[in-house]
Amino acid sequence: MPYVAVLGGKRRDLLETAESRWTTIRHARPELAPALELQKRLLDEVLRISDRLATDGLPRLSMPPKYLAAKLKSGVPVLAGEPVPLPVGAIAPALTRLCDALADGGAGDAALHIRDAIAAGDIESGSLLAASLARHQAAIRTGATHRGLAPDLVWLVAELAVSPFAHAMQQRLCADARDETLTGALAAWSRGYCPSCGSWPALTEVVAGHRTLRCSFCSSGWELPTYACIYCEESGGRFVTVAPDDQRKDRRIEMCAACGSYLKTMDVSALSPFPLLSISDIETTDLDLAAMEHGYQRPALKEFATPR
Repeated sequence: MPYVAVLGGKRRDLLETAESRWTTIRHARPELAPALELQKRLLDEVLRISDRLATDGLPRLSMPPKYLAAKLKSGVPVLAGEPVPLPVGAIAPALTRLCDALADGGAGDAALHIRDAIAAGDIESGSLLAASLARHQAAIRTGATHRGLAPDLVWLVAELAVSPFAHAMQQRLCADARDETLTGALAAWSRGYCPSCGSWPALTEVVAGHRTLRCSFCSSGWELPTYACIYCEESGGRFVTVAPDDQRKDRRIEMCAACGSYLKTMDVSALSPFPLLSISDIETTDLDLAAMEHGYQRPALKEFATPR
C-alpha cells in the first residue's frame, strides 16, 4: 500500500486554514477554547522552527536507498538508530519559549521548572532533542523524573521542538522514494508504526475510502493492506470500530480487546498538512476520553535495533 507524501505549506495558507478550523471547533465545542488558544501559540513556535530550518538548510544524510529498503523490510523505520546531525542552534531556542507558552496555557510551575532547567544547562538541549528525535521516550521520562520534573511535559516540549525537523526528514524520504528499491520497500510497509520515525499514529484520516495512518510526530501518512488493530494485528471479533456519537459516524474509535489499545479515526476531505494534524487530534479529545473510560489506552513507543 502507498506511503503518502504529506507536505506542509506556506505559513500564511497554513494559518488561514488553522484559524478556520479553530473557529469551527470553538463554535461546536466552546469548552475547548483555552486549549485552542494554547495550541495556536504552540503551533506558531513550530512554524517558526520550520521557517528557520528552511532558511538554514538541512544536513545531508548518507543513507543509500538499498540500505533503507533493507531496514524497512526488517520492520525498522528509516531514522531509527541513525546518527542524524541535528541543527541544534536552529531548534534549541524554541525550547524555553515552548515552556513559557505551556506555563501560560495551564501547565504553570511545572513548565517553568523545565524552562529553568534548560536555561541553566541542567538539561542539555542537544541531548534532549536528539533523544526525542530517536524516540527514546523512556530515557527522557526517566531523566526528567530524576530531576524532579514532570516527565510527560518534558517529553512534550522536546517533541514539539524537534517535530519540524522530523517532518523535514520525512519530506526528504519522500524525495528519495523515487528510487525503485526504496519505493518498493515503502509500498510493502505493513506495520502500524511510522516507517519514517517509528512513532504511532495520532489518528487515522479517511479520504474517499482510503484509511491513512498519520504519524503523531513527523506527520507521515501510510496505508495498511489489512483492516486490523495497528498495534497487535488482531482482526477478529476482539477488534471493533465504534462511533460513540450516533450523529457523528464520521468520527470513530478502533478498539482492540486483545491488546487494550485504541486509535481515533476521522473522515476528512483531505489529509491535514504539517503541522495542522494536531488540530484534528485536539478536536477529537472526546474520542480519547470515551476510549479511556472503557479501559483502553495508547501503548508506549516501540524501540528498534538497527540491522547490521
